[in-house]
Amino acid sequence: MFTIPRIFAATEAAEKAGPVVHITPGDLFTINGIGITNSVFYGVLSSLVIFILLVVVARRMQLRPKGGITQFVEIGTQFIIDLLASALNSREKALKYGPWFVSLFFFILLSNWIGLVPGVGETLTIHGQPIGRPFTADLNGTLAAATITWVMVQYFAIRESGLLRHLRHYFNGSMKNPITLLLGIFEMFSDTTRIISLALRLFLNVVIGETIIAVFAYLGGATSSVPFLPFVVAPLVALPFTILELLVGALQAYIFVMLSVMYLAVAVKHDQHAEEKPTVEDVLALEASQ
Repeated sequence: MFTIPRIFAATEAAEKAGPVVHITPGDLFTINGIGITNSVFYGVLSSLVIFILLVVVARRMQLRPKGGITQFVEIGTQFIIDLLASALNSREKALKYGPWFVSLFFFILLSNWIGLVPGVGETLTIHGQPIGRPFTADLNGTLAAATITWVMVQYFAIRESGLLRHLRHYFNGSMKNPITLLLGIFEMFSDTTRIISLALRLFLNVVIGETIIAVFAYLGGATSSVPFLPFVVAPLVALPFTILELLVGALQAYIFVMLSVMYLAVAVKHDQHAEEKPTVEDVLALEASQ
């Protein structure tokens, strides 16, 4: 059963004990026995907002550039397409895989920014848990995003090279050599660890930024003894760090997508180089012809 949300709960808690920082998500309610956390709840709301926003922008796009949010999306899209074209050495492949990576970029970027909207966090709570928590501030969320991205990169690489050739690129050398087999298994294992590196990098940067904002908001509110003045001072003190976090959120979205693109490029280019490298049969045939 829901209780009445406590407005300005963050400031009240700050006056009593200090800044309130949540590292793990909190359960809000259950659906058919499945617990829905505040990060999942806010992540779903954020996804709906992002989806509607991008659909509206897509319908507004014309040959003649427009300003505002439409131009912002166009610039971001062109930026990711250029990144893909540079990494894959193919404009055609960049346009082929662009929709996935562009969607990933804007989802992470806007999820990071929506997490900074006033009211997210300790301002509104239910059963002592914040109603809204940034999806990218939940390790489960970043792990899910990293896992899906890794699976899609593997899928794209298999589409380009074929399943057997893609698996073969992990094993450089003769399969009769035990060292080749051992190194190949180790290479496959290290490939899967990219999921953890992607997830932790995004999660830690978002959580650290969230913590810094909470600490300085507390310091601004705790220094004011005049009633209602903390509600004015705290946001002003935290404002520079909020602006900084906007930049960090954009940077982390770029890094996440850039690394994903590089993983795809390494797998695809490796197979291309393997095709170009002459085999023993090619050498023998060339010598026989001479």
